[in-house]
Amino acid sequence: MSGQKIEEHKSDVEKRGSIDLGQRGEEISALPSTYSSNSFTKRLLSWGVESRGISPVPSSQRTDTSYYKLFFIWFTMNFNILSFSAGTLGPVAYGLGIRESCLVILFFNALCYGAGEVLFWILRCHPRGQTLASVADGNLTWNAGIVIVVIISLALSFCGYSILTWYERIAWFPVLVVYLVALGLGGKYLNDIPASAPASTATAPTILSFASTIAGFVITYSPLASDFTIYFKPSVSSTKILLYTYLGLFIPVVSVQCLGAAFSAVALSPTLPPSSVPATWAQSYSSSSVGGLLQSILSPAGRFGDFLTVLLSLSVAGNIAATFYSIGFNIQLAMPVLIVVPRYVFSVVITAIVLPLAIVGSHTFYDTLEDFLGLIGYWCSAFIAILLVEHFVFRRRYSSQNPSHTNTDNQNEPLTDWTRFYPPTHWNAPSLLPSGISAIAAGIISFGLVVPSMAQIWFTGPIAEKTGDIGFELAFVFAGVVYTCLRGVEVKWKGRL
Repeated sequence: MSGQKIEEHKSDVEKRGSIDLGQRGEEISALPSTYSSNSFTKRLLSWGVESRGISPVPSSQRTDTSYYKLFFIWFTMNFNILSFSAGTLGPVAYGLGIRESCLVILFFNALCYGAGEVLFWILRCHPRGQTLASVADGNLTWNAGIVIVVIISLALSFCGYSILTWYERIAWFPVLVVYLVALGLGGKYLNDIPASAPASTATAPTILSFASTIAGFVITYSPLASDFTIYFKPSVSSTKILLYTYLGLFIPVVSVQCLGAAFSAVALSPTLPPSSVPATWAQSYSSSSVGGLLQSILSPAGRFGDFLTVLLSLSVAGNIAATFYSIGFNIQLAMPVLIVVPRYVFSVVITAIVLPLAIVGSHTFYDTLEDFLGLIGYWCSAFIAILLVEHFVFRRRYSSQNPSHTNTDNQNEPLTDWTRFYPPTHWNAPSLLPSGISAIAAGIISFGLVVPSMAQIWFTGPIAEKTGDIGFELAFVFAGVVYTCLRGVEVKWKGRL
């Protein structure tokens, strides 16, 4: 088949497989000619499966203005059992009371949202599998529960943007019902214990260490935040994008983490008699971790409680699916030669990687959660600092020096400020892109200060012994300073960004 016929056939397939973004999300696929004639690929496109990778979406196809999609993507991703699990770390791992835990959750989430993904996906699988297994009374293992949740997530991420955003708009509601019922059944016991932990436990180092863990939870979304706006109009309000994203993250994480902190503090309270209802929560938590705790709280509702527990575990597949969706972009960014591979293939690949790792780590969930949230938080803190310096210190200067750039799709249409900062024509031109050496070096050098300032189960640095875990804060400051210096030298040496 000639190259012209291939292009015509590809265009026809894309039209048949497209869905209006204003209704259920437009699917636009940029297929290289090497596989555009593949019958399997054509059939997937006709069903609306998205194959586009990191190739820029033409401005004529960026028509979405539905800000609420962003809100529900982030809301559903975090209105689930993982946020509940992170909240339980305050009382469980650090011995904090409800008041201290909730204050840390509130202020550090507010701070971090203003501003190692695979490990985090693995952690997301654990509580889902535990919850399903707890309902089955031993007839379903944790491993089987993990497999079920991961397969559902694979199916959603495989389909792409349109199906994923549709699912995220509805999946949060069953979870809301579950938490409202849990509060109705167990909320009366939250007043049976002191709100604050003993002064000997709620020390500054302990609070800072828990704060670092909470920061690690929220800041890990930074590498994938832009993946869900690629079909939005270039002219959309950046303020609205920020507001809808911020609220979509802040509201569910703070509320559900505080709920997790409250219920776990009651379950582990030494002041309650062994015959009390929360004592059974502690037993269930001891045997089945967070999933068992939630199942025990809902157990007075009988079979309906079991049904709600299953809904809770299954509905949060939207969390894993959204990050599985992003992996294709990240892999292609790391290895541009793989741009010829359809995005959905990477969803299958990452599932094959994550599934066995999740099963292996499932029975050491809390150690894994606490360790990896901290480590990922250090890296993401440095990552964000480098991005902020690149944008505000260097890219804005580039925009003022290049005011005449025009849109490559329409030479008469001027570029927006954002596309002047990051010219679309440079995306696959390595000679026009930064080398990345300054960013990598700044990230590595920053860990020279992070390591002595980190406090983990397996290692506590000399600075952290005095102050608590401040690796997250120092990673941000030090990486930003180092990158400013190194990038400035690089720009001066090359004469360009």
